[in-house]
Amino acid sequence: MKEQPLAGRTTRTNRDLTEGNIIKNMWHLALPMMAGNLLHNVFNIVDMFFVGKLGPEAIAAVAMSGILLGVIWTGIMGVSVGTAAIVARFFGVRDFEGADSVTTQSLLLGIFGSIPIAIFGYFLAEPILRLLGAQQEVLSLGISYLRIISLGSITVFVYFVLSSALRGAGDAVTPLKILILSTILNIILDPLFIFGLWGFPRWEVAGSAFATVLSRGLGMIILLYLLLRGRSLLHISLKKVRLDFEIIWRITRIGIFGSIQMLMWTISGLIFMRIVAIYGTFALAAYGIGMRIIFAVEMPGFGLAQATATMVGQNLGAGKPKRAEKSVWISTGFYEIFMVVFAAVFFLWSQDVVKFFNSNPEVISMGGSYMRLVALSFVFIGLSIILGRAMMGAGDTLSPTVITGISLFLIRIPLALFLAQARELGPLGLWVGIAASNLAQGLFMTLWFTRGRWKNKVV
Repeated sequence: MKEQPLAGRTTRTNRDLTEGNIIKNMWHLALPMMAGNLLHNVFNIVDMFFVGKLGPEAIAAVAMSGILLGVIWTGIMGVSVGTAAIVARFFGVRDFEGADSVTTQSLLLGIFGSIPIAIFGYFLAEPILRLLGAQQEVLSLGISYLRIISLGSITVFVYFVLSSALRGAGDAVTPLKILILSTILNIILDPLFIFGLWGFPRWEVAGSAFATVLSRGLGMIILLYLLLRGRSLLHISLKKVRLDFEIIWRITRIGIFGSIQMLMWTISGLIFMRIVAIYGTFALAAYGIGMRIIFAVEMPGFGLAQATATMVGQNLGAGKPKRAEKSVWISTGFYEIFMVVFAAVFFLWSQDVVKFFNSNPEVISMGGSYMRLVALSFVFIGLSIILGRAMMGAGDTLSPTVITGISLFLIRIPLALFLAQARELGPLGLWVGIAASNLAQGLFMTLWFTRGRWKNKVV
């Protein structure tokens, strides 16, 4: 890597993360990233809101199609993590041409990665839905939805890898602005294509997929325009677009474990859902409500963790490991204050929180016990999120992946089964298993992070 001037580059949103006040730099990145996470959820909620007006079959079709979307997200996660980590390192050492090259290769990975998704998603839509047990009325709706989403997967791939590259460069504002535009467009297009308003075709569930692809496509086009025209911190030159297998390997080597980690969460989630289902509909409802509430609490942490990862990468690139570590602990401290407050709220008023979503006494009772037990592990969840993503920002994606695998498959699922069935605790045993695995994961992440090997990671 070699230091280069920032000549010719847009500096409006740029902040040197290797200098100045760590807290200001952190919030400069974290706030737009938190807002971005919120908007991603709004995007999905809007889709489900309008599709829900079509009836339960439409909701089931979109929900079951989430399996393929999970595959798409797994691929995106890997490329995005690798891209952000390497771009941050290049920016830390002020090697802007190197950062541009990584961005270009990430773009190519995004394009090529979407091709198999498009092909397999289109032709395997029906077999996948049949395998999942879709009834005939759900099947026809789901096939059209999956095929459109699959063919348009390039818009999701390219948007997210380019957004990750900009965040690695320290610009979280531009991706947020584009996401706002995409979300607004989706809100406008959803009812038009789903219900056929104002002369638009009535495509129902397929209309939701089409609106999603068009909205994501707008974001992709704007990002490409900014990077191709040199109006951002990163540049892509069509004259220099060629495959660089050395950089592609570096991105893949770092990102593959990020993909594996997300795949493990998906698989363990499906297994755990199947275990909870043994105890009936009320247990499933309690678990489903609890998961969504806890995810809402984790969302700010994900944004803060992404910002922390960028700061770690840039400071390591600049040869400032102590500043990188200090930024991690500052971020952790802020998030832990947040988690302690919500842990107290959920522990003291857990049933009232669950009652807001469902009035069934059994759901309230089981959901309340779930919330109280998991609330006790909130501090450790905070450690896992911030420290794990910080190590990934340093390019060490293997360690968090191994720790996650141990926590999910060697602690959570076996312990939950043992307590629920062998000890006959039922759903309560499942909740204890979740809380215990959260505690273990937080402790393992902390112990490994404090060893400091991530500081010497070569990307």
